[in-house]
Amino acid sequence: MQKEQPYHKVNVYTGTRGASVIAKDESDVSRFVNFIRKAERPLLVIGAQTTKSNGLGRPLGDYAIEMAQAAHLPICATAHSQKFLVEKGIFPASNYDLVEILNFLKKENWKGVEGKGNHALVIFLGFRSDLLEQGLSTLMHFAPYLKTMTLDNYVHPHANYSLPNFVKVEKWKQFLDQLIGALKASGEDQQIH
Repeated sequence: MQKEQPYHKVNVYTGTRGASVIAKDESDVSRFVNFIRKAERPLLVIGAQTTKSNGLGRPLGDYAIEMAQAAHLPICATAHSQKFLVEKGIFPASNYDLVEILNFLKKENWKGVEGKGNHALVIFLGFRSDLLEQGLSTLMHFAPYLKTMTLDNYVHPHANYSLPNFVKVEKWKQFLDQLIGALKASGEDQQIH
């Protein structure tokens, strides 16, 4: 099986593992949903790019809000994404810069953003690829107990789970819409049982 090459080649061939690139088609959306639903205390960390539409037709932060609500994810707002959330009536569980949240996540006994324990899965959305790749490299080396997932439209080789390179924004938008829909549906299923 051939590995997908990162769109931006920044510090990509260090370490012993690469990301599992999933979501090549619609059936792979369910894999992301399963990872999110099964994780203990998953956390959504959003960056400055969430305040922009990135060609999606609406701000990326709107997707983050819908995802967090559908999966009951606490949000850690970095950069100026907190202002975006507050203007939408959403109050994040925490507001750190990316380096601060990475430093907390490296501490295995950290109590997490809600004080219930460290997060088993951290989902990143809305970051510059070079900045996030360095952060993911840090977590890969210093927090091996932690799983990471990226939902930006580039391959991040230091994440555990990454999207492929969505060169066409429409494909990325389609994936995000399907992911949110699947999270909502799986949440309804959990409430019925």
